[in-house]
Amino acid sequence: MEATPAPCPVLRLDEAQIEARLKNCARLPSLGSINSALRELLSADSSYIAQISEVIRRDPSLTARLLRLVNSVYFGLSAPVHSIEEAIFYLGVRQIRQLAMLTPVIEDFQKLAGNVPFPWREFWRHCIGVAMMTREVISIVRTPSDEADYVAGLVHDVGKIAMAAAFSEHFAEIQRRLAEQPAQLLEVEMAVLGMNHCDLGARYLQNHNLPEAMIETARHHHQPEHASHHVPIVAAVSVADLLVRHAKIGVSGNVLDVEPDSWRQSSAWALLFPHLNEQEHSLAQASLQRSLGRLPVVLEGLI
Repeated sequence: MEATPAPCPVLRLDEAQIEARLKNCARLPSLGSINSALRELLSADSSYIAQISEVIRRDPSLTARLLRLVNSVYFGLSAPVHSIEEAIFYLGVRQIRQLAMLTPVIEDFQKLAGNVPFPWREFWRHCIGVAMMTREVISIVRTPSDEADYVAGLVHDVGKIAMAAAFSEHFAEIQRRLAEQPAQLLEVEMAVLGMNHCDLGARYLQNHNLPEAMIETARHHHQPEHASHHVPIVAAVSVADLLVRHAKIGVSGNVLDVEPDSWRQSSAWALLFPHLNEQEHSLAQASLQRSLGRLPVVLEGLI
């Protein structure tokens, strides 16, 4: 009986090889122009539900997500909502704007990842959960003036998707090693590919001339103290990522557990809240825990 041949070893790549492959990685068109018609309508001084509904109807995927979300248990409605106008009334402008961004980005993510084996639906839940919790974290610090924090949270792990798309054999080997022996993801990525998902994601976004807040967040969300610009956003994403991973909402690809309260002891928390007293820390923590508790039901309505 013939022996089964050993799998071919995956060779670690150098920086030039990684850059060459990354440049051929398809872009995310949604990040360049995220539902511009709806975005402009929602940012107008006076938004009319009929006009917003008309724009939403042009996007069947957005319509489906909108109705799923408003009918989720979170909103506790006695009768199902079937009308877009009624859904907009319940959700409000902020969540409509976020949905308008979320829908095309996740669809682009799915195309980029292709058929590479990974629990992608759970990964999208992680990305969306981090986006939503980023908004909750940053709102404690300041009133957001735009959606930069939300989008940064949504794309913080884009390096993992780019890795699956451009380096599928390395991505598979990383997953195999982690399944065999749980370890720090960044260390395994460096050992197998020669670059971790943070640096890879930042280079991918940079190659496509995307905003600096996204690039810095992708690069530094595990070490926000190294960010030079957009520090509050990077730190808020870092805290949100720790919260969502600790709660085991979705699958991030980081297999090691996040210890309780580690997010409050993190450098990101210190960067965001350097002057809070103990009572203020406790109030902020309680607020985030409430938002985190609601998150699974909201996500169920989205994806």
